[in-house]
Amino acid sequence: MNKFHFSFDKTQKNIKFKKILLKKYKNFPPNLASVIVVLGGDGYMLQTLKKYQKYKKPFYGINGGTFGFLMNKNKDLNISKSISKAKSVSISPLEMKVKTQNNKIFSAIAINEISLLRQSRQTASLKILINNKTLIKKLVCDGVLVSTPAGSTAYNLSVNGPILSLFSKKLAITPISPFRPRRWKGRIVKSSTIIKINNLDTKKRSVSIVADNKEIRNIKSVKIKINNIIKFKLLYDRRNSLIKKIKLEQLRKK
Repeated sequence: MNKFHFSFDKTQKNIKFKKILLKKYKNFPPNLASVIVVLGGDGYMLQTLKKYQKYKKPFYGINGGTFGFLMNKNKDLNISKSISKAKSVSISPLEMKVKTQNNKIFSAIAINEISLLRQSRQTASLKILINNKTLIKKLVCDGVLVSTPAGSTAYNLSVNGPILSLFSKKLAITPISPFRPRRWKGRIVKSSTIIKINNLDTKKRSVSIVADNKEIRNIKSVKIKINNIIKFKLLYDRRNSLIKKIKLEQLRKK
C-alpha cells in the first residue's frame, strides 16, 4: 500500500484541499513515503521537485494553481486510486555553472528552462557557443533561454520557441527579442550538447540568469548541460499524461 507525503502550496484554495486530504490520509515523512503528492501550480511543483530530490521518490502533482501543465487535474481527490493507475515518466534537468562579474561560482538545476535576461534598460550582448564552437558571435537581445522538452511549452513557447517532444533528446536555444541578428530564431540542439554563453559587456550591459525560479545577478558566463545522473519520476493520469499534453500543444493553432 502506498504511503504519501503531502506538500501543499499556501493558497486559500489549497488550504481547503489540505483539510480534506489529511483527514483521509496519513501524512508520512518524505523519507518514509512511497510517493510525494504535490498540490499547487507549476511553480510550486518545480520548487518541490528540487526540495525533495534527495529522496528519489516519484511525484504526483494535483493542480491547485492556474494552468498546471506539470500537474494532474483536480478531480475527486481519490489519491490512492489515481496513483495506482498512473503512468510514470522520467525527466532529467538542466545544470548550470555560473561565473559572476566578481568571479564567484554558482550552480543550480532547472527542470523547465534556464534564461538569461538583461538587467538594465540596455540590451544584452551575448556570445553563444555549443561544444566549444561559436554559434552566435554577438547576439544583441533582451535575453536568451535554454529549454528542456518538458519546459518547451512554458516560457520558451511564449517567446516563439519550438515545442519539443518529450523523448526527442533535444534542447531549444531561443532568443528573447533579438535585435541583431534580427531574424535569428534560435537553434534546436542535441541534449548531449554543452552550451556556453558569455556576457560580452559586463560593465554596461549587466545580465541576470534564472534557473526555473532561482536568480543570480551580474553574470559573466554560464555553462549549461543536461545532468543525466539526476532523474525526476513524475506520475500522470493515463488520459492526461505529460506526453499527451505536449502533443496537444504542438497541434494547437492558437
